[in-house]
Amino acid sequence: MEITLNRHIEITPGVRSGKPRIAGRRITVADVALMYLKMGQSLEEIAGKYELSLASVHAAMAFYYDHRAEIDQRTAEAEAYAEAERLKHPSLLQEKLNAMKDYA
Repeated sequence: MEITLNRHIEITPGVRSGKPRIAGRRITVADVALMYLKMGQSLEEIAGKYELSLASVHAAMAFYYDHRAEIDQRTAEAEAYAEAERLKHPSLLQEKLNAMKDYA
């Protein structure tokens, strides 16, 4: 079942793990917040780069600020999981590169 929060933001189980995202797109609210807050891209740049309406990008940020704790927690959990998996399964390429450095 798809939940539309307004005409710009929707949540669909099975699409991007049910994360809130820009309606009709796979770009999540968290993606927009990351690009804007951490990568320093303007909302106009984000809208242009991904062919989004400026209204949808602003709606994503408004939704982010309304649900900041939940979105930040989910992002932190995903990053921790990815790091744990990376440590459990090191990159074979990285191991080869490290070995090559040891011989140099």
